[in-house]
Amino acid sequence: MYGSAMLKQNHFQGANAYIAKEILEASPQKLLIKIYDYAIVHCKKGNMLKTNAAIEELIHSLNFELDETKEIATGLLKLYQFCEDQMRKNNTEIVYEILTTLRETWLTAFNKKIAEE
Repeated sequence: MYGSAMLKQNHFQGANAYIAKEILEASPQKLLIKIYDYAIVHCKKGNMLKTNAAIEELIHSLNFELDETKEIATGLLKLYQFCEDQMRKNNTEIVYEILTTLRETWLTAFNKKIAEE
């Protein structure tokens, strides 16, 4: 049993090292998508704490300082706050719909930007 537990622990440490490396080397765009993925997975599971923790990270990533992003950031903030509230009310379906739509919108925007470069 002890050997099996050690094997599992080493496996998770290796997986954690891989995940940590992937995150450290990820672009801001990939990190944003990963946060959405995390939020979506936990929303689907009905885990309010983890979903709202991810949404808080999305809120912290908003940029209110630049004039060209302030309006979009304000709109996203309101949407994220709505999602947090709906998760607290266990309305996971609407939160799932919003998060998946936003994720796809960001992916489209990132791909469009790459195509223009």
